Amino acid sequence: MSEDWEVRMSNSKGMPYFFNSGTRQSSWEPPKELTPEQISKLPGAEHLKGAKAEGGGKPGQVRASHLLVKHRDSRRPSSWKEANITRTKEEAIEILKGYENEIAGSQGRFAEVANKHSDCSSHSNGGDLGWFGRGQMQKPFEEAAYALKVGEFSPIISTDSGVHIVMRTG
Repeated sequence: MSEDWEVRMSNSKGMPYFFNSGTRQSSWEPPKELTPEQISKLPGAEHLKGAKAEGGGKPGQVRASHLLVKHRDSRRPSSWKEANITRTKEEAIEILKGYENEIAGSQGRFAEVANKHSDCSSHSNGGDLGWFGRGQMQKPFEEAAYALKVGEFSPIISTDSGVHIVMRTG
């Protein structure tokens, strides 16, 4: 069915490919059962266009940094700072609110706080995740990043990884 198909961007090749979320099938070639009009309306179809994303990403990509605080229900409750994270999600949100106050809307301060406190390995890059396209991040994270304008911060969001503040950088 056409509603199961979407266009994703390959990290390794930097090229768009077709992915069927129902069957988990992927293909470099467009699905034979879809017309060019249907293909142009697929989620992620912007990856097929030749327009360059602002600042160096590939078409349809954004760049973001984040500050992650994991909790005991995170999909991997450990980090470079703590081998076994036992805090609750509510405690993680309170910690993140404190970091949010420390950042006070400053992009430079965001990188400093992420470097020191983020539970993600991206902490060593000030939380920078680089350029990514649709389908590459967990859905709530992706939606937050794409909804922001460059330089804006998200409210606290929750994913399977933990709780985050996202800053769009490109």
